[in-house]
Amino acid sequence: MTFLSVVPAAITQSTPQALALSGAWTARGVGAIERRLKALPAAAGMAMVVDGARIEALDTAGAWVLQKLLHRLRSEGCGVTLRNLNPKFAKLLDLVGQQIGDQAGVLPRHAATPASMPETVGRAAANTIIQAVALLSFVGECAHALAGCIAHPARFRWRPILYNIRRAGFDALPIVGLLSFLLGIVVAYQGADQLRRYGANIFVADLVGLSMLREFAPLITAIIIAGRSGSAYAAQIGTMSVTEEIDAMRTLGIAPIDLLVLPKIFALLIALPLLTVFADLLGVFGGMLMAQSQLGVGFGDFLDRFVKAVSVSAYLIGIGKAPVFAAIIAVVGCFQGFRTHGGADGVGRQTTRSVVQSIFLVIVADALFSVAFSRLNL
Repeated sequence: MTFLSVVPAAITQSTPQALALSGAWTARGVGAIERRLKALPAAAGMAMVVDGARIEALDTAGAWVLQKLLHRLRSEGCGVTLRNLNPKFAKLLDLVGQQIGDQAGVLPRHAATPASMPETVGRAAANTIIQAVALLSFVGECAHALAGCIAHPARFRWRPILYNIRRAGFDALPIVGLLSFLLGIVVAYQGADQLRRYGANIFVADLVGLSMLREFAPLITAIIIAGRSGSAYAAQIGTMSVTEEIDAMRTLGIAPIDLLVLPKIFALLIALPLLTVFADLLGVFGGMLMAQSQLGVGFGDFLDRFVKAVSVSAYLIGIGKAPVFAAIIAVVGCFQGFRTHGGADGVGRQTTRSVVQSIFLVIVADALFSVAFSRLNL
């Protein structure tokens, strides 16, 4: 790629649907056509062909100007196809287009031919594998940082841990309690009709107790925290990445994982099991109220049957899932935050991904727990 050409950039429009580019589209060459680009008319709603065969040189400044031109034409309703561009120039143009948010196809085959289904599936699979490898790498970095903190306990940052416990735990009590209470009411109400038919009203305690303590309470709590705290982690770290605060921390010798990630993981490992216990209590209480109103099962009878039906192992199984769910939520939220780039749009995109991936992985982990406990007869 030649950057020393002194031939100024030029653009000619032989017909309303045809543009021809020539000269050196570089920082030195594009200044001469700035007014020409602003005044260039566009044939809205028509296909326009841009010929780049005579472009002699291209640098990032020229690529930026050219991408802005293509973006403006497309925004005005033109179907733009760029042809005959040197492959080396096309790579640079595509890279600059990604940076300014215009990721439309640059090469002729992308502009003229839509991607086939196998290609789309292949790209999605490749991106998924890349994401998985990057996530495993991030987990390794967190484990390495944790080992360093264990070897040197003075590196633990207790104030951020306590702050995150309050934000992720105490502040989440109202929403977790309300939804768990309503879920207990729903479970008891849905089972009341069937139990009444067979005269098995008292077994509503079995239904509510086992379903809430083993499955619903830890799962609904994890989903709420993924949407509430996991998204907050991704947004906070993502904003710091966009504003280059993460780079500033590294420059000052502060490890971002030690300051931003480990306190969140530790806090959630403590807060989520406690929130699960709180959800257990409110869920069972909601079931008790519904059992009394719909089935005539008093609180005393409900609790007598509840103690016999629900074993300690069933309770511990539900509590034991919470730390695993907490680790998944915290790691995924922080991971997506560090992968943020661009601007506010990038922060929103990675925050959405963190919530979706956290909930998906939590449900997958819960399914794996169910299979494992079934094999172990627990």
